[in-house]
Amino acid sequence: MMTARLSFLFLLAGWILAAAACEVVEEEPYDIWIRGGTVVDGTGVPARVADVLIRGTEIDFVGEVEEAEALEVVDATGLHVAPGFLDGHSHAAQGLSDPELSDARALLAQGVTSVIVNPDGGGQVDLAAQQEAFLADGIGVNVFQLVPHGSLRREVMGDEDRAPTAEELEAMRAAVREGMEAGALGLSTGLFYVPGNYAETDELIELARVASEYGGVYHSHVRDEGGYSVGVLASNEELIRIAREADLPAIHSHIKAFGPREWGLSEELSTRIEAARSEGLEIFADLYPYEAAGGSVAGILIPREELAGGREALLDRVEGDPEERERIINGIRHSIELEGGADRIQFRRIAHAPELEGMTLAEAAEERGTDPAILALDLELAGGAGFITFGMLEDDIEAFMARPWTMIASDGGLSRMGEGVPHPRNYGAFTRVIETYVMERGVLELEEAIRRMTSLYGEAFPIRDRGVLEEGYAADVVVFDLDRVHEATSYLDPHHLSEGMTHVLVNGSFAIRDGEFTGERAGRTLRLQP
Repeated sequence: MMTARLSFLFLLAGWILAAAACEVVEEEPYDIWIRGGTVVDGTGVPARVADVLIRGTEIDFVGEVEEAEALEVVDATGLHVAPGFLDGHSHAAQGLSDPELSDARALLAQGVTSVIVNPDGGGQVDLAAQQEAFLADGIGVNVFQLVPHGSLRREVMGDEDRAPTAEELEAMRAAVREGMEAGALGLSTGLFYVPGNYAETDELIELARVASEYGGVYHSHVRDEGGYSVGVLASNEELIRIAREADLPAIHSHIKAFGPREWGLSEELSTRIEAARSEGLEIFADLYPYEAAGGSVAGILIPREELAGGREALLDRVEGDPEERERIINGIRHSIELEGGADRIQFRRIAHAPELEGMTLAEAAEERGTDPAILALDLELAGGAGFITFGMLEDDIEAFMARPWTMIASDGGLSRMGEGVPHPRNYGAFTRVIETYVMERGVLELEEAIRRMTSLYGEAFPIRDRGVLEEGYAADVVVFDLDRVHEATSYLDPHHLSEGMTHVLVNGSFAIRDGEFTGERAGRTLRLQP
């Protein structure tokens, strides 16, 4: 005879089962029912078979559904369903302002539905005007902004290698405040580049304090990653100091141990970050999954002191004094050594010398019968040259990726198909992580990789409604075939979209449906949510 206690337990079990596979009854039908997919919800918990119900621009329910009314049912059987990916270090701003590129196909094909722009201290200072430019023709992805320190410093001080006056510092503080009022997530710096390189730490702390008042973050391309000056360890300590004294989260952006002098420092650098986190500081990092970085002759090879005063000042030095020209060439030679040699530098775009695109600096110098450093300077004086440089070790990349506080980012932009030889990260950073580091090498489990692309951004940045498949969150959703996810791009043949995304929704609208682009531009400009 069944006891009253057992009767209650069986009844309770029945209630639980009924809740797990519920019948959703609503007066109005849902817009979209994504049915029977393997849900990877972004939090890192194990994947499970479940349904996702979407109403308007929001997720309404995630779980098992026996019956519901929906205007469109998507059969996701055998597919994976995840939050749309966030790219926390994106140079897509210029492309998103271009009607030919603003549909953001290269991003959507990777599953990216939101980007954070104006990294490295670069980009537009007037964020309201930048937002208007994004929305003029519509955008395919959502956009968050950062206040770019280098750009606002240049507006206030030019490319002067000095500390700001009290009036100049106040003008920069006002510009940061204006950007935060416009909705920026925080302050970005590019301390390796001119003019950010000329800023002392105290200046950065003062400006970061303004971002902190609004609940913002400090996002930094640190001062040195490759032994050019203070080294990556000291540069990271500067970032930690800024986080501590300005009282805000800090992101060490595209973290790396770059060049022969820094190879192998991933463990020590990670240990220092974890020590700071154990103090209660909110220190994070993002990274891209490639052994090559991107840059330019002026951005990487020419010593910072030679760039003081801007391009015209550089031209005057080179053309006016043979000894100064030789000193600059010797500085470039030293930089090439720090990169690991001229054979590790591959040109990606040279508008005035397209025949060199895809060649290494060593190959191009041999073809032209000149010294690599002299060729690099000549190309810069003729209009500039962009390149990628193979300066990282896979062991360091995997060591950083294994840390739970690193997010996945691209450091890429939007390219016109067939123009130049851009870095493959423009087309494949996120699919590469899934294909190479999850499926092939097992560096991350799929659930953890998705967390690094989604909900971890909500921990590091003031973003509260993206990155998780959960009721009330924005309906940015990707449905992908794990067996078909493929980074189709390469260093010498980069212009190929990623594969494997079956459906991509941005704010509840299909940007990709059944593997085909819809042309929908449902992206929005988004504000910080402290």
